[in-house]
Amino acid sequence: MIDNQAMNIPKGTKVLVTGATGFTGSLLTRKLVNDGAIVHAIARPSSSIEAFKDLNIRWFRGDVFDPEIIKDAMRDVPYVFHLAAAYREAKAGEEMNRKVHVESTKLIAQTAKSIPSFRRLVHVSTVGVHGHIDNPPADENYPFNPGDIYQKTKAEAELWLRDYSKISGLPITVIRPAAIYGPGDKRLLKLFKMATWPIFPILDKGKCLYHLIHVEDLTNVIMLSATHPAALNEVFICGNAEPVTLEHMGRTIAAELGRTLHVIRIPAWPFFLLGALCEVICKPFGIEPPIYRRRVAFFTKDRAFNTRKLRERLGYSYKYSNEEGLIQTTRWYVANGWLRRG
Repeated sequence: MIDNQAMNIPKGTKVLVTGATGFTGSLLTRKLVNDGAIVHAIARPSSSIEAFKDLNIRWFRGDVFDPEIIKDAMRDVPYVFHLAAAYREAKAGEEMNRKVHVESTKLIAQTAKSIPSFRRLVHVSTVGVHGHIDNPPADENYPFNPGDIYQKTKAEAELWLRDYSKISGLPITVIRPAAIYGPGDKRLLKLFKMATWPIFPILDKGKCLYHLIHVEDLTNVIMLSATHPAALNEVFICGNAEPVTLEHMGRTIAAELGRTLHVIRIPAWPFFLLGALCEVICKPFGIEPPIYRRRVAFFTKDRAFNTRKLRERLGYSYKYSNEEGLIQTTRWYVANGWLRRG
């Protein structure tokens, strides 16, 4: 079970959340406010903060890689949760990925080092830094093999931070989340909708192993890692105890919707080609491609992990199993009109 004392940041403590308007960041921010933290949050001018109007948050509007924004937002802040990412923005090029992931991480770490009362930087990376897992399951020491600019810059940021921490003594924890899902998520909603199609396409002939983590569990782990002594200067892959195949995910969702899943295997290469073409066409116009290579790769790569360290070091007990989380999320989608039964 979780040590509740280890999970709680003292009430009245200032914290900074980057990526606060994102799917994971918004839930984390809400939990921190409800637990009594004084929350600073960075949001781009274009980001909507309407969903947070009931919360007492001090907003800093600007880019996470702006030195002045970071300086102001981190003033006298002992805890930082760095979640900002150029995640589903396929139109974002190398420069923007590098600014959001690498430059912001350097700014935050170097600013934190100048704060005498600083306690810990929780840096949220991604299991994507490992790329395809040839011999699953992989643990935290599995080699890095990032496959796109998002993963490459996330890997670069994490490696720089870990080196900087060793040299400077900055207290950090690195969290590498697996596939994040739960109520309100739109990224994996596509997969849930696929379970309602006449056929459920799976690319190529592999197992298509995927590792999930419910957003409730992920945010619990992020908060726990900020104060738990065993998390200091450690890296944790954050995923459920076991991976799941795409087919099993589809069948679980379909069963909850009262449907029968009909699986068909098809080659992946035409979709990779189409994704590359869409990226080339859409990028000059600043349009989000309807299909892109990284999304296609989701349906082809095996990403299964050994998450024993998370459970043994931090004593974390999951709120949702794979099946429980998929069913709960499906029901939320139905209740909110995002999916239909039968």
